[in-house]
Amino acid sequence: QVQLVESGGGLVQAGGSLRLSCAASGRTFSTYAMGWFRQAPGKERAFVAAMSWSGGRTYYADSVKGRFTISRDNAKNTVYLQMNSLKPEDTAVYYCAADPGGAQRMGVMGDNLRYWGQGTQVTVSS
Repeated sequence: QVQLVESGGGLVQAGGSLRLSCAASGRTFSTYAMGWFRQAPGKERAFVAAMSWSGGRTYYADSVKGRFTISRDNAKNTVYLQMNSLKPEDTAVYYCAADPGGAQRMGVMGDNLRYWGQGTQVTVSS
């Protein structure tokens, strides 16, 4: 069993930065692929970024490439999402997800991923 708790959301002006954190419980964290998703008002939850268990492979949605960076610290059981050059369209609830499968399939698996956090709100003002 893995429990995920996100933090770091908030209100930021366009062009600003935020770093989200996702703290995981459980001794198997280092064996799980980790990902970030987001859900904007009135829209379905969408893939943002994913990282393999080793941290060696990363995947991003086209909309965030070059602006967002996913990273993980297995010693701290934490995954991060550094978000730079934020835009109003980045406004959403951001969710952390963990899965024993490969990171490359997280975008396709979506809601079928094994574990989810409760989400953290990110609001970008124009």
